[in-house]
Amino acid sequence: MHKQLKVFNQRKRIVYNQLSTKDEVELELWPDSQSSEILSSSMSPSKEQEAGDSDSTHQPQVLVAPPGAAHGRRNDRSLWRDLTAYWILGLCNNYGYVVMLSAAHDIIAQFNDETEDDSADGGAGRQCHLVSTGAILLADVLPSLFVKMLMPFFPFWVNIRIGLAVAFSAAGFLLVGFANAEWMALLGVIITSASSGIGETTFLAYSSHFNKNVISTWSSGTGGAGVIGSLSYATLRSLDVSPRDTMLIMLIFPVIEALSFWLLLRRPQILPVSTVESTEELISDDKPLVGFKEKLLYIKQLFKYMLPLALVYFFEYFINQGLFELVFFENSVLDKAAQYRWLNVDYQIGVFISRSSVNVFQLNKIWLMSIFQFINVAYFLTEVIWFYTPSIWIVFVIVLWEGLLGGGAYVNTFYRMSKEISPERRQFAMAMVVQSDSYGIALAGFLAIPVHNAICGLPAPTRTLTW
Repeated sequence: MHKQLKVFNQRKRIVYNQLSTKDEVELELWPDSQSSEILSSSMSPSKEQEAGDSDSTHQPQVLVAPPGAAHGRRNDRSLWRDLTAYWILGLCNNYGYVVMLSAAHDIIAQFNDETEDDSADGGAGRQCHLVSTGAILLADVLPSLFVKMLMPFFPFWVNIRIGLAVAFSAAGFLLVGFANAEWMALLGVIITSASSGIGETTFLAYSSHFNKNVISTWSSGTGGAGVIGSLSYATLRSLDVSPRDTMLIMLIFPVIEALSFWLLLRRPQILPVSTVESTEELISDDKPLVGFKEKLLYIKQLFKYMLPLALVYFFEYFINQGLFELVFFENSVLDKAAQYRWLNVDYQIGVFISRSSVNVFQLNKIWLMSIFQFINVAYFLTEVIWFYTPSIWIVFVIVLWEGLLGGGAYVNTFYRMSKEISPERRQFAMAMVVQSDSYGIALAGFLAIPVHNAICGLPAPTRTLTW
């Protein structure tokens, strides 16, 4: 019934769309002496009469305050802490994951003799490792995927989860930095991946207790992790900082993550109601999901979010981990390893831009991005076989576009969920849908290895047209 009003708890902010189509108001418990005056100024006569009638039967009294009231301004002054904290948490949570992918070429190379690799390629003239960076991708994503699959069904002990995420992140950097064997380096990548999975499922589920704009700042932070992670690694290696010292320097990020969560982020006292588009959405009959079976049945309603996102990430990471290493321009000022690192930086810049853009531009049709990403796959697959692109700068532009698509699919999916899914079910929904990108990435890693090795066995073409 459109005249109804749902109040969830004392001193809880809600949105009440009944005053007009566009108006938003806040409700809060106030002393009785202040109520009538503000009610009179905020409501039409008919609604004022209805409110007066309800006061005699509903206690305590509810105040309808305009958005510019003192309480709203006070909340806005504190909101920066949550928004800033979620940006930093997104940055720190994804930083290790990005660094491991950026370092994939170096992690493989330090335990393999380049000369032996060339002979193993059958003398085809292509400079590539038979163990592709897709192997590092699998080590970097499968543990995260496993964690993401389990986490929604475990108790939501947020402090324990974040403690584990921080500890695993630090341990991953240490293991990779001090690795003296390939298995040790891969173990460090695996632990870092588990840290990212724990953090992502927990932070996104926890976001249901905060203003919906923390989704946009979290997504922007994860995009920032891509730029800062890949750029910092490429820069430190360009300055001849050793891999061990590079990893030790990066230990600052788990520390920042812990400080941001336990000191900067405010503890939610109540579950806020997000801004809604209609009174019908506000008066929702959705019940919280209880029990394993009920949660399992609800998953099918999330497929409309999961499938397009999984496809975008499948195409994206098939390019990054199966084909990037095969892109090579002989006449560039960058050597092969540097080209790989800076292509990753370029890609992450695109991701950061699009993940930070949701408050300016939204796109609900995520499937369009999956189609565009498939076109990118077709380009890179033909490029690494025939070497027909005349300039590396064209590749940099296409890689930037690839990153824009991937970041846009991520942030628009979760922002759309924050508006469309009721607060009672949003925590579980976020924790489930966040798995979908990992499904796509894992499948891309498995497919990237044989495709990469097959192309490695082909004769190297000559780039006849150059700019």
